[in-house]
Amino acid sequence: MPLALLISSHVAGSQVGATAQAAALTQFRIDTMVVPTVLFGRHPGWGAPGGAPVPIEVVEGMLDGLEANGLFGLTDIVVTGYFASAAQVRAAARAIDAVRAAPRDGASGRKPTIIVDPTMGDAGKGLYVAAEVADAIAADLIPRADIVAPNAWELQRLTGAEVRDPAGAVRAARLLNKPVIVSSVRRGNEIGVVYADRKEAWLAAHAKAERSPSGTGDLLTALFAASILEGQTLSYGLARAVGGVAETVTAANIWNAPELPIVAMAARIKQTSPTVRIERLA
Repeated sequence: MPLALLISSHVAGSQVGATAQAAALTQFRIDTMVVPTVLFGRHPGWGAPGGAPVPIEVVEGMLDGLEANGLFGLTDIVVTGYFASAAQVRAAARAIDAVRAAPRDGASGRKPTIIVDPTMGDAGKGLYVAAEVADAIAADLIPRADIVAPNAWELQRLTGAEVRDPAGAVRAARLLNKPVIVSSVRRGNEIGVVYADRKEAWLAAHAKAERSPSGTGDLLTALFAASILEGQTLSYGLARAVGGVAETVTAANIWNAPELPIVAMAARIKQTSPTVRIERLA
């Protein structure tokens, strides 16, 4: 079975961060190892989250334990997300290097894929991590990424380029000189996700929902990661990932669910959605 290392938040009562990603990846029979950066009771968007950041000694100790048990050599994909301190970011960077350097005997044979979700802020909210955390992500994790997965606001902060539409997202993404999936890209009444690398670019879009629970970006990253491990084409993997998010948000609105119903939508997140339009961009 494929194995994923998730370094991000653990939130007991909300489907965000590594909590949401582990729930989604399980549906694809992908084992997960979660190294939490915070232990919260609920998403901070609900108010005081309860819990606390995970001390750096604990984060480093957990990573050391995984490495000592030979699990870095079995890791197929690493996903990083929310960090509470720059020290945690640096620990994640060292872990990525160790995963890449680990002997792969007995593993799937493929090189590990590193997906960095530069979780630092959003439109209307601005930066919601400390500036030194955002700077550490840009300096230590973006260069190590095989794929970068920002939202439009984060991509704009990383590159300094405006991201107002899909064409702007492609131009900004290519400034990073590596494959990028950009969420929260608007065009008219639609919202979508842009994939761009040096050779090709795609948009998967759908009608914007009136309400969307937190965690959609985390879910998107997990679903795209699953498509990579399955060997899907870029266009199909993007369309399926965006469709899984769209269907889950629709279900949350129909059921009046305060959180993303990821487990309840297990069958739908593994299929494309008729509501999602896929388009090749110049």
